[in-house]
Amino acid sequence: MSAKLIEGEPLAEAIKEQVRKDIQALGRAPKLVGVLASDNPGAKYYAKSQETACAEVGIQYELRQLAPGSTAADLEAQVAQINADGAITGAILLMPVPQGVNPRQIQQAIHPDKDVEGVHPANIGRLFYGDFSLAPCTPHAVVALLSHAGVSLKGKETVVIGHSEIVGKPTLVMLLQSLMESPTVTCCHIATRDLALHTRRAEVLIVAAGKAGLVKGDMIKEGAVVIDVGINRVPVEEGGKRKTKIVGDVEFEAAKEKAAMITPVPGGVGLVTTAMLLKNTVESARRQK
Repeated sequence: MSAKLIEGEPLAEAIKEQVRKDIQALGRAPKLVGVLASDNPGAKYYAKSQETACAEVGIQYELRQLAPGSTAADLEAQVAQINADGAITGAILLMPVPQGVNPRQIQQAIHPDKDVEGVHPANIGRLFYGDFSLAPCTPHAVVALLSHAGVSLKGKETVVIGHSEIVGKPTLVMLLQSLMESPTVTCCHIATRDLALHTRRAEVLIVAAGKAGLVKGDMIKEGAVVIDVGINRVPVEEGGKRKTKIVGDVEFEAAKEKAAMITPVPGGVGLVTTAMLLKNTVESARRQK
């Protein structure tokens, strides 16, 4: 048995096409501003990727680069300017932030209607009432991929590995959105005693722990649906040279022989997460209009 791949690209392209239509309906291009106070190459690469994705659908993008030694007050002042500028419809804080700065504090300073990541307490709170209009991007991508793949969740034994504020916890809430169609959800985390005990009974397994190869092939139930959220860079040897490879939290080759459906890494959740960021940027602009 070899699992069917749940590719992210078809859904991501469909979301982006809808974003283009929504921008036309708005009558003006949204403007997203990224705030970066770091020389981290990965953060700069991520900012460039955001700019490219925005340009693809007609969203303006600006990167505001602060000094790596910026204080919380410096970042809050920048956020205050963004909040007050009517031409800016969305904002995102790029990680990492300088040492000594609490990223949650800065994210919570962003006006909830400009919070394109969906992590402001006001937007997180809306999830409990079934309002996903500005939901965190990765959890929204997970739920959308399951729906797009035609996976029925009603009563399914579902295990989520990871309980972070931006992925694990919001995913749990979004999975439980329906009174009659929700799965039966178990959350596993670093303190879970016997992880395999839970994963082997999961009909739907969502892994968002950020640890390469955490879930082995023999930990997966035959015929399960596996959503791998992890993006990990690991060193590999190729042709005598040391390179970096991107892998998920699940041992893919072994898992695909047990699962019925599985997301690849890369090419799965990440592509849809980016599309959800664009979707949220348009929703932010709509709220302000």
